[in-house]
Amino acid sequence: MDKAVTLNQTMVREFILVGLSSNPTMQRVLFMVFLPLYLLTLAGNILVLVTIVHDRQLHSPMYFFLSNLSFIDICHASVTVPKMLVDFLSAEKTISFGGCVAQMFFLHLFTCTEIFLLTVMAYDRYVAICRPLQYLTIMSRRVCLQLTGVLWLGGTVHSLALTSMTIKLPYCGPREVDNFFCDVPPVIKLACTDTYVIEVLIVSNSGLISVVCFVVLVVSYGVILTSLRSRLSMGKRKALSTCAAHLTVVTLFLGHCIFIYSRPSTSLAEDKVVSVFFTAITPLLNPIIYTLRNEDMKRALNKLMGGKVDAEK
Repeated sequence: MDKAVTLNQTMVREFILVGLSSNPTMQRVLFMVFLPLYLLTLAGNILVLVTIVHDRQLHSPMYFFLSNLSFIDICHASVTVPKMLVDFLSAEKTISFGGCVAQMFFLHLFTCTEIFLLTVMAYDRYVAICRPLQYLTIMSRRVCLQLTGVLWLGGTVHSLALTSMTIKLPYCGPREVDNFFCDVPPVIKLACTDTYVIEVLIVSNSGLISVVCFVVLVVSYGVILTSLRSRLSMGKRKALSTCAAHLTVVTLFLGHCIFIYSRPSTSLAEDKVVSVFFTAITPLLNPIIYTLRNEDMKRALNKLMGGKVDAEK
């Protein structure tokens, strides 16, 4: 009982985010770099959402999942980047304990949901390419809604599990989080207790999800590419373009998850660079990758902007 009271009395009420740099000049430069990137992320993903909703030809399972991806990317970037931008202009980079917990929860919610979504999108491409005559039957609207509900539920359960394990630890000493946002690995390092079991659970949970989904995705695309060998060149090029875009997104996104969550909570010099790319760059690249490599999206964007569409394309 006395120990519990002591922990409650000395519990950390806020954390200090170390950030990307302690140099005021460099922080202003970083602010000028990341503010446009964040605004472009919002604009690009909102444009994808509006285009898909506006164009009836894009009301298909593939673009339904793509619109979900854009929505998640908006939320994913908004969890960490606004706070990072504010801290670039602040002398004290603090975050309340509750704010830190909220940031961890939503970060893992959107990250895990996006991993599951990318896996579902790979299955969608597999059905479309390998079983085209049954595509609309297998990927019906009802099935798409059910899959979306399941992946959001899975992301929520995953995030609740990690966050609950993290906040149950006692924090009564160090307050500096060695990153520009709160994530489970750097936060649990500040706990006033042995965290070996928690670290094992993190690797078993987040690391295993990332690795398994990555293997499933690679196998799926292996099957798809094998199937494409027997297709006509025009159809093959279009299918390969779609798959190449998806595989690029998968590699960029899951590469970070495997790097960060498939090892014990030890700090590496590369962690912040990888985290910046993961939180600020990848959500911006997704709409660029999908629109530049997708003829249907380019035609729909042209329509939305009032341009002329070449019917022969």
